[in-house]
Amino acid sequence: MKTGFIGLGLIGGSIARAVRHFYPDAEIIAYSRTRASVEQAVADGVVDRIPDGVGEDFADCDYIFLCAPVSSNAKYLEQLKPLIHSSCIITDVGSTKTDIHEKVTELGMEENFIGGHPMAGSEKTGYANSKRILIENAYYMITPTGKNPDGAVDRYRNFVASLKALPLVVDYRTHDYVTAGISHLPHIIASSLVNLVKDSDTENGLMKLVAAGGFKDITRIASSSPEMWEQICMTNRKNISSILGDYIVSLTQIQKELDNAEQGSIYHLFETSRDYRNSLPAKGSGALQPIYELYCDMVDEAGGIATLATILASNQISLKNIGIIHSREFIEAVLRIEFYDEQAMVQAADILRKHRYVIYER
Repeated sequence: MKTGFIGLGLIGGSIARAVRHFYPDAEIIAYSRTRASVEQAVADGVVDRIPDGVGEDFADCDYIFLCAPVSSNAKYLEQLKPLIHSSCIITDVGSTKTDIHEKVTELGMEENFIGGHPMAGSEKTGYANSKRILIENAYYMITPTGKNPDGAVDRYRNFVASLKALPLVVDYRTHDYVTAGISHLPHIIASSLVNLVKDSDTENGLMKLVAAGGFKDITRIASSSPEMWEQICMTNRKNISSILGDYIVSLTQIQKELDNAEQGSIYHLFETSRDYRNSLPAKGSGALQPIYELYCDMVDEAGGIATLATILASNQISLKNIGIIHSREFIEAVLRIEFYDEQAMVQAADILRKHRYVIYER
């Protein structure tokens, strides 16, 4: 099997690593305008060769992944059209699908193209942060054109599943509507909320100083790439605008309920959102991953964290993340400890309590 990559960032690099792991004998080639990333991939043993450009090297690929920015992929489609053989599957990893599908239709490449969108990511970008397990147990949206040859969609779906992702075949229009609601709108909300606080802050920046818990949780994604999200919004404008309009209506209704002191309605808001949020799928059945964490009081003195980490390490408990929370909004502790699984979290809580640490579980 020969697989080609055009662009090799976080997602492309993670898929390439998965292909190398599960298909060690596959030939993998990768071209990127950022030469350093593909050179590192060769040094890592992930990529076999670096073509000079999008040319004959891609002619005999079984799969070609377009992992460049959305605006660049259309140009690469034009370059690939005269090169590929009839059974080659060209796919992409973009967050929006309508624009690329319309370009595929315009070029008459519908038999060879199957859209793809792994619902996975990280706050860190670039090949250097790619990892094989990034797409593991994550939904991988697959958007056929409707003109793919018999068996092509099944072949690609089975290939995605062999990389331990969870393939889900949907119409590309449905994909863009769904992602507008669960991915694109939340980024707009997070960014607009950050800017609202920035513009509404006191002269001495008190909001920024005490921002903690809920604010940081809901605005974490506002740290994402402005260039990437500009492109996503521009390529899914209609869907985002439609759902944004519904959201504005709901906010207006909430504002009226507050103004009228409608306690029951406000309670219903938090009750229904809590119940629906708690019903979202956990690890192994969807893209939302559970967080295994606990908190404990920690005296602010040298060596305190090291002592706690040593206690856990001596009991063969691995930490996923650890850090001090300087503001205590809604939590009663200052040290947050995150684990890879529930068993480790429960075991750690028991051990730390035996060492007389005060533990809080959320």
